[in-house]
Amino acid sequence: MSGELPPHRAGVRGGDPGLQVLYQEVILDHTRRPRNCRAIEGGRQAEEYNAICGDRVTVYARVEEGVIRDVSFLASGCAIVNASASLMTETVAGLATADASALADRFHRMIAAAPGADIEDLGTLTALAGVRMFPIRIRCANLPWEALRAALAG
Repeated sequence: MSGELPPHRAGVRGGDPGLQVLYQEVILDHTRRPRNCRAIEGGRQAEEYNAICGDRVTVYARVEEGVIRDVSFLASGCAIVNASASLMTETVAGLATADASALADRFHRMIAAAPGADIEDLGTLTALAGVRMFPIRIRCANLPWEALRAALAG
């Protein structure tokens, strides 16, 4: 696997009502039916905790030769934490660890961008771009990514 996401378009705003509905459906789907919600025995793991709201997520990763061969999570938290973790695991599986770390940077820039600012299209991850309208929720969306970084570093 090349570690590349589908082509990105600069300037995605997500203001289209149709896109907003689609993004809401993606988030609800990943909240109701999270992907890769399980522990991985013998792999790397890291936990992150949000003391403000009590969200907690543990990310598990099995890395071989610098590539994420398997990734999963267990979470106790809000819909945004669970959807973000589920989407993250689907996206980073098969990526080189360096590519996953770079994607984590890009994801954080997207969710922390000012409302109305142009953002990078990160495929299905773009469904979470709306959290930038609610600054308190940015930490929720980023929590799984912080745990991923810690797991990959460990």
